[in-house]
Amino acid sequence: MSDDLTTAARERPPGLKPNAIGFFDALVIGLASTSPAYTIAAIIGGLVLYTGVHAPGIMLAAFLPMLLIASAFYYLNTVDQDCGTTFSWVTRAMGPWFGWIGGWAIAMTGVLIVGSLAEVGVRYSLLTVGLEDLAYDPVVIRVLTVLLILLMTAICVWGTEISARLQNVLIVFQVVSLLAFAVVALWQVATNSSAFDSITPSWEWLNPFGGGWTGVTAGLLLGVFAYWGWESAVNLTEETTNSAHAPGKAAVWSTVVLVVTYLSVTIAVVALAGTTFLAESADEEDAIFQVLAVDTMGPWAWVVMLSVATSAIASTQTTIIPASRTGLSMARRGAFPKAFAHIHPRFRTPDVSTWWVAGIAIAYYLVVGILSETALWDTLTALGLLIAFYYALTGIACAIYFRKRLTASARNFLLIGVGPVLGSLMLVWLLVAAIVDYGNPENSYSETAWFGLGPPLVIGIGIFLTGVVLMLIWHMRDRRFWQERPSTAEHDIVRLQTGELPVARDEEAPR
Repeated sequence: MSDDLTTAARERPPGLKPNAIGFFDALVIGLASTSPAYTIAAIIGGLVLYTGVHAPGIMLAAFLPMLLIASAFYYLNTVDQDCGTTFSWVTRAMGPWFGWIGGWAIAMTGVLIVGSLAEVGVRYSLLTVGLEDLAYDPVVIRVLTVLLILLMTAICVWGTEISARLQNVLIVFQVVSLLAFAVVALWQVATNSSAFDSITPSWEWLNPFGGGWTGVTAGLLLGVFAYWGWESAVNLTEETTNSAHAPGKAAVWSTVVLVVTYLSVTIAVVALAGTTFLAESADEEDAIFQVLAVDTMGPWAWVVMLSVATSAIASTQTTIIPASRTGLSMARRGAFPKAFAHIHPRFRTPDVSTWWVAGIAIAYYLVVGILSETALWDTLTALGLLIAFYYALTGIACAIYFRKRLTASARNFLLIGVGPVLGSLMLVWLLVAAIVDYGNPENSYSETAWFGLGPPLVIGIGIFLTGVVLMLIWHMRDRRFWQERPSTAEHDIVRLQTGELPVARDEEAPR
């Protein structure tokens, strides 16, 4: 009997490496995935173009649904520590059709943005060391971008611990540099020593609707994109110590750290540069920070540029994680080809899924970059649509899955029911408003028409419909996954938080 058990254990396929990282590592990866320095550099011009001095208010308004959805991620993770997160939870609560399309949305958000992140990382690295000519050479940039994606993918495959150690260094430098820039910028505003047409900050800036409704929808989509990524901590739940609680807590805390960072830097940038300069420089995309850093930090400008570079490089790596883990989770349950479930026998990471994400991301980056000069902005806005969709789906799934436990206490009712549903409704409203707005091409950043619609809407619809077609094809080929049926939480949530009860893996629906 003992020999049989030993043989079975030896032949069992390896899983993800348990206890590879801790709470702090998960928190750092969640922060790094949002890429704070790159995000501010990329969206601040467009945000001010759309909403003027109320850009900080938009960042604050976008934080509220993120915090409410983070609560849903926390509670769902306590009963199902699956690296597929939204895919697994929505399948459990709402059935395989909703679960599959939610997983597809997560996977594609990573694919769409990895190339842009890597390009910014390469460009700002070259600018940091004074190689400006190379930084704007399209051939050099594209070659180095592809090489960086391959390197970051290799690190992801190499091991979760290596990834976490790298992120620990990069995120500290990134956040400290941003806050240092904010302090210097506000000091120059206070002392009237800025090289720009500075303006004095006002509490009114925190009102997202202070300038009316014009531009609010576009601004909020950029705000949602700014916070996107914090849930990467939960995608590593199977590899995190105290997996039932630590990843969810890391996700919640990362949103709090982000809102403090974003508000500080956005207020500082708007006050320092003024709305006219920022709006006129919106088409410069991430290059805005290059100008601001040189004129504000002087000989220390390299600190800010290196911060943006490390931010983008770090996020290039961490953005691959949710997409690859989602692919792994879907393949394990028969919703994706079996090859995506392969785990590297030595490194204990989803190597096949990870390399597939990198390959598709590289192809998208090269093709779209050649076709459209405004690909970054169109992609960022389309990402906002996809993110709002799967976040809203997760919040609704939380309330549905725990519906039998919501009246057990006021805490359950507010944090597990009302909060996630309210966050989801906010995101659904934003999604519908964005679809209406971008039905008119003039409301898009490029003001060009694709098939009579705004490019962001075309990209979003195209990705969604591609997912639907692939889902139907896979359903006809292999229907095992579609045999799963929705279920509900049967454990007492309050006791579950203390660790007294097992997680709900025993309650999985029949397969």
